[in-house]
Amino acid sequence: MTVQSDPIERQSGIAMWRQIADAIRAGLSGPLVDADGKLPPEKALAERFGVNRHTVRAAIKALAHEGAVQSHQGRGTFVRRKPRLTYPIGQRTRFSEGLEGQAANRSTELLDHGREPATADIARALDIATGAPVIRLESLSRADGVPVSRATSWFDAERFGTIADAFARSGSVTRALAQLGVTDYVRAWTRIEARHGAADDLDHLRLSPGAIVLVAEAVNADMDGRPVQYSLSRFAADRVSLQVGGD
Repeated sequence: MTVQSDPIERQSGIAMWRQIADAIRAGLSGPLVDADGKLPPEKALAERFGVNRHTVRAAIKALAHEGAVQSHQGRGTFVRRKPRLTYPIGQRTRFSEGLEGQAANRSTELLDHGREPATADIARALDIATGAPVIRLESLSRADGVPVSRATSWFDAERFGTIADAFARSGSVTRALAQLGVTDYVRAWTRIEARHGAADDLDHLRLSPGAIVLVAEAVNADMDGRPVQYSLSRFAADRVSLQVGGD
């Protein structure tokens, strides 16, 4: 395999191993790997990027941590060929139902919760007064044991003051809302963007620095049109693709 020069910006303020991890990640589906999905040896990568082998090793370790590559003793490092999950976003978006047929085990865990005053954005989304109390839930969703999304959701505390307890028991926003009297709800709107994952998201989703997450900002409303949930869900972009519509 021909090794070409691919210099690293040493004065950019971004660690060299991180820049190399980003460059390798970008080339995993292109000419960087051979037909078997094998990466060049550490020595060749070090020459390509103009760094020492220790720096390359740190980059590969980060990529292995997020599941993008896998090293085999005596054989080398290979791309992990994993099909992305397709998560549908439509009128009735539900995590477990959305991944049915793609993952045998689907679960959502409550990481944290709290009661706080609504910011202007949260108040606008939930159609309540700025500063009104809301319940915040932090959750992590997994498919076959692999973390795929981390979400922050807000609910009107006057209406759903005990939703944290209901969610902790059921592991489901749908079941928690049903326990509190909302037996059905629909997606009012969704806005999607891609960005670099924040530190907490990288940690919970097991991603390396520089990894991209897909952020779905959304409001769910009951059948009378009243907002019941405002959420920011961050999906690991290399594991999940978002499919809008199709209901």
